[in-house]
Amino acid sequence: MDMPQIRIQSWPTRLDIHTKDAQLHIQQEKADMSIEQPKADLQIRQKQGKLTIDQSQAWRDMNLLSVYESIEEFARLGRDGWLAGIARVSRQGDELMKIEHAGNPIAAQAEENGFDPPKEFNIGWIPSVFAVKTHYEPGGADIHAEPQKPKISVRPRKPNIQYEPWHVNINVAQYPKLEIDVEDLKWRNFSFEITI
Repeated sequence: MDMPQIRIQSWPTRLDIHTKDAQLHIQQEKADMSIEQPKADLQIRQKQGKLTIDQSQAWRDMNLLSVYESIEEFARLGRDGWLAGIARVSRQGDELMKIEHAGNPIAAQAEENGFDPPKEFNIGWIPSVFAVKTHYEPGGADIHAEPQKPKISVRPRKPNIQYEPWHVNINVAQYPKLEIDVEDLKWRNFSFEITI
């Protein structure tokens, strides 16, 4: 007995998918910035220093005295000479008073009174070292500074943004299909297909 044969063949749906990634472009321009720094207000007041120079000792060393100092110096020398003379005369009077003691006071006194003592000579500095005295008082300075704030101006710029979104393109490359064939020995073959 011959049985009919059924042959079924199917094709599934096939999709064609194309994707494109999102694109993001950001361009940021630099901001316009200007900075101006004014100069500080600076005031300086310089007080004068005081310099004192005392060279009176140097003038004295060179024997260049003022009138008043000369009078005082000569008066002192006269007083010292007078006192030295009184002391010499008194000493010599005492020596003569004791003439009976050993020695020859008259000859010794004649030699002492007749000749000046020898002059002493030595090397010296005129004027003497550190004879000129100096003294300096610095005046100092009054400094007043008033700082100025900087002037800052900023103008920002907006960013330039370009955005292309993510894109998907879906197409049906093949639709689903079902094909059925029936074969019978007595009948002729027939077939039909179903497309969805």
